Amino acid sequence: MSEQAKQEAEAIAEAGKPAPKAETDGVPAPATLLRNHEGGHAPVSYLELFFDLVYVFAVTQLSHHVLHHMGAAGLAEALVLFLAVWWAWMFTAWAANWTNPERGPVRIMLLLSMLASLGLAVAMPRAFDAGGGGDAMLFAACYCLVQIGRSGFVAWAMAKSRQEHWRGSGARNMIRITLWFVASAPLWLAGALVDAPLVRLGLWALALAVDYGGPFMGFAVPGMGRSQPEDWDISGSHLAERCALFIIIALGEGVVVTGTSFAQETADLARSLAFVLAFAGSALMWWIYFDLGAERGARHIAQHAQPGRVARSVYTYLHMPIVGGIVITAVADALLLDAPLAAAKLPLVATQAGGLLVFLAGTGLFKRPSSPHGNFPLSHWVGGGLLIVLAALTLAFPLPAPVFVGATVLALLVVAVWEWASYHHHGSALAEDQG
Repeated sequence: MSEQAKQEAEAIAEAGKPAPKAETDGVPAPATLLRNHEGGHAPVSYLELFFDLVYVFAVTQLSHHVLHHMGAAGLAEALVLFLAVWWAWMFTAWAANWTNPERGPVRIMLLLSMLASLGLAVAMPRAFDAGGGGDAMLFAACYCLVQIGRSGFVAWAMAKSRQEHWRGSGARNMIRITLWFVASAPLWLAGALVDAPLVRLGLWALALAVDYGGPFMGFAVPGMGRSQPEDWDISGSHLAERCALFIIIALGEGVVVTGTSFAQETADLARSLAFVLAFAGSALMWWIYFDLGAERGARHIAQHAQPGRVARSVYTYLHMPIVGGIVITAVADALLLDAPLAAAKLPLVATQAGGLLVFLAGTGLFKRPSSPHGNFPLSHWVGGGLLIVLAALTLAFPLPAPVFVGATVLALLVVAVWEWASYHHHGSALAEDQG
């Protein structure tokens, strides 16, 4: 035994406390499958980044579905697909916040979830084709496997924990969550079996209502009570980083769509201009989210007394319109590159202005809780107003597509510059929070 270890043992003995033991009666203590962040920072693992690659593909599949199904039914289908993809990813992010990806069983769980998520993504383009079974069943079955299997695993991992909190209320919370996903599974599977796409859409929408309603109902289960805020003890900085990385995924998918569309035809002047405008829009969306919002949001959740409550509202729900807006705008980029010299018609106007409006609304709501005064950013109000005016004018007096898209990019630039200038004029909001 080293001299330092002897001194530590003597100090413990003098304090009247037994020295901690790695073994009990010669039997090694069971290794926990949970992270030991105790509400502090938990680093994002390489396996989590690997897992996210599947969702790059899923977001690409989603944008292609919107691009090829621009009618009301197609957009409703895309919304259902998006909500399912987001919920599968988000609850896996929560699971990786609690469990330790460096442990073998957790790695296997995440890799199996990744495989099922890949099956879900593969099935997306034909998930609403007429006729039951096939890709619709693959989509529904993979979604249910991800949600039920992962949640059940986390419940089991918590039940094995040496800490009373996780072994008791934590495990019961995860069991309740698992039961809610089990309750929605018949709706998913029944929807996959019906022939009519519209009926399938309705059944899957009901299934999503159950899945999304669970948190609002505290995942209440008769005889097991309901979830309490203390059941959601998480590393706030970890979840903030995971959501920021998903924003990168969505923006990256837009860049892939832009590059792929541009590479399919000759790079003439009109298409080159459209290419630059599409990239500028993506770059400005990155700036608007990451310049202030991401850092302040991460600090807000890390310092909050109940990080789980903030994570549920600000990250689980309010990031949906941010990601959705980026995906919709990627569709507009593809439309622009497909016909860069045409007049801006309804599909382009709706996806470009509508996608950016949804994005600004989401980022504004996300920034509001962490802003010094708790206000929705004025710059986002102004940017949204400009987009509405541009859309109305373009529909009334059709503008060339590059002119319309260029004007919307300028509206984003106004938002970014306004927010940046306001931040530096009034002093660092982060410094004010610290001081």
